[in-house]
Amino acid sequence: MTTHAAANPDTRTRPMARGPLSAEILDLLADDTQDAAGLADRAAAVVDRATDIARDDDVQVSLFLLYALHYGSLADLPVAREWDLDLLGARRVLEAAFEAQLRAEIEVPDAPEATVDAVARLLFSMTAPAPGPSLARYVAKTASVEQLREFLMHRSIYTLREADPHSWAIPRLTGRPKAALMEIQFDEYGSGDAGRAHAGIFAQTMRGVGLDDTYGVYVDVVPAVTLASLNVMSMFGLQRRLRGAIVGHLAAFEMTSSIPNKHYGDGFRRAGFDCDVTAYFDEHVEADAVHEQIAGRDLAGALAEEEPHLVPDIVFGAAACLAVDGWAGEHILNAWQEGRTALWRRA
Repeated sequence: MTTHAAANPDTRTRPMARGPLSAEILDLLADDTQDAAGLADRAAAVVDRATDIARDDDVQVSLFLLYALHYGSLADLPVAREWDLDLLGARRVLEAAFEAQLRAEIEVPDAPEATVDAVARLLFSMTAPAPGPSLARYVAKTASVEQLREFLMHRSIYTLREADPHSWAIPRLTGRPKAALMEIQFDEYGSGDAGRAHAGIFAQTMRGVGLDDTYGVYVDVVPAVTLASLNVMSMFGLQRRLRGAIVGHLAAFEMTSSIPNKHYGDGFRRAGFDCDVTAYFDEHVEADAVHEQIAGRDLAGALAEEEPHLVPDIVFGAAACLAVDGWAGEHILNAWQEGRTALWRRA
């Protein structure tokens, strides 16, 4: 049942605008000689009008574009704009509003003692599997082939760049936490074998179901909350002030990966797809069972002991991962259960 669609390296992947701010940013990226003065003020006006930053299309597309300048993830973006002070100023306005919403709306447990054992215990408690309906269980038992394809479109926004947002933390850590992060990331990037890099294995999955694996192709079809899942990682990873949050995010991310990926693999097998498609999910069942221990104890726990003042942000980062990914998952699950697409628009 496996089909193949070759990636097209010439595909134009610059997203479409979803409001006045993202339209202006796209214009600035199309012409790097255009004056961007006052962009931060216009970003502030968009924020003032927004009722939900995490689900605001204009805000999240704008953040995605501004972060893409640092990743180099989209073709045809002008390198001269990466450190443009006006664009950076607008980004900071959007980030401040996004972070403020997360801190106001997400329930964050009290910070534990700054010890490996206390931090790891809390993180494992926060990420313990919950009973009841979930996107992973729906994929395993119910999702149609079309829904499975939609699922991969959502996942492609992060997973075709897997590990990159968390890697921003590498130069910002030292000692035990840095070594632990490097151990995790070395696996994510294929342990020295480019053919085993997780982003590449996921690209194989996309081709196997007939999707394009060019990065950014599906940005225009996913909702803002899917973009928010990647943007929150970028926001944490790109700010040294939030290094505790990116570590907590990675810990929660790894701790909630193994069991869902078992369900995802089962869902694709149920639909008749072969090991070329399920390899990505199967790889994560085993790898992340190891990574969760490293992330919880050797990374987050060790960082807590080395920099105790970061413990509240470690817990916040973990809670933000669970919340934002949960919002995105709930959006998909609710749409499917109501018999409609979970995409912002059809691919």
